Amino acid sequence: MSKYRLVLLRHGEGAWNKENRFCSWVDQKLSEEGVKEARDCGRLLKEQGYKFDLVFTSLLSRSIHTAWLVLEAMGQEWVPVVKSWRLNERHYGALIGLNRAEMALQHGEQRVKLWRRSYDITPPLIDESHPYYMEIYNDRRYATCDVPKENLPRAESLKEVLDRLLPYWNSTVVPEILKGKTILISGHGNSCRAILKHVEGVSDDDIANVTLPTGVPVQLELDENLKPVKPRQLLGDQAKIQAAIKKVEDQGKLNQIRCGPSMHNMKPNSGVLGETDSW
Repeated sequence: MSKYRLVLLRHGEGAWNKENRFCSWVDQKLSEEGVKEARDCGRLLKEQGYKFDLVFTSLLSRSIHTAWLVLEAMGQEWVPVVKSWRLNERHYGALIGLNRAEMALQHGEQRVKLWRRSYDITPPLIDESHPYYMEIYNDRRYATCDVPKENLPRAESLKEVLDRLLPYWNSTVVPEILKGKTILISGHGNSCRAILKHVEGVSDDDIANVTLPTGVPVQLELDENLKPVKPRQLLGDQAKIQAAIKKVEDQGKLNQIRCGPSMHNMKPNSGVLGETDSW
C-alpha cells in the first residue's frame, strides 16, 4: 500500500529546448509551447484530484514559472513555493549554448549521448572566457545560496547533480513528505532524473535510458520508507508522451540539425569545445 505521493515535473518547454541548445544555468524563459504545457499539466492534475501542500522549484525562471502556471490552472495559487539552487538543472559547463545536433555532426552522436545521458562523465568546465559565464555568475540570485558563489559548480555530471541535491532532499524535502504533505517538485530534466535514480535505485547504466519530456508530470507512490510501491507513472495521453520522449532522445542526432543559433555563432575563444578538443 502506498503511504505517500510525490509528483516530479520537468518544466515546460524553454526557448532553448525549442532551439535544441544546452541551456543549463542560463535563465531562459518558457516558450509559448512551454506555457501551454504547464497550463495543460495543471488542468490534468486538477482533474486527477491533486491537492498540493507544498511546491519545490529551482532558482531558474522556467522552473518557477512552470510551478506558478500549474498552480494557477489548479486554482491553488496560495500553495507555498520553496526555491533552491540545489534543484537547478545540471551544469553543462563549456557546452552551455551549443546546439546538440551540430555537436553530433562535429563530435559524433555517441559522444554527445555520453555528454547528455551518462551518469559520471563531467563536461569541460566553463571559464571566464565563455560568453555566458558572467551572465550566470554575476546573477544576484546565486548570492542567496547556502554555499559561497565561488564554490558553485562550473560543470557537472549527473552524479554530481545528485551529490549536490541529496543534502537538500534529505534535510528539506523528505521531512515534508513524512509529514504526509503532497509535494510537487517543478524541476528540470536532470534534477528530476537524479531524484528518480535515488528513490527508485536506478543503476548507473540504466539511468541513461530514463527520459522525461517537458511538461509531463511523473507520479511516484511511496511506502513508509519512501520506496516505490509501483512503477513511476507518467500522467497524460500515453501516445503523446511516447512521442515526446522520442523527441527528447533524438535531440543529439544529426537529423535534428536545422537553422537557428548554433555553435558556430559562439564568441571566439569562448572556452567551448573545438574540432580538436577531446576529454
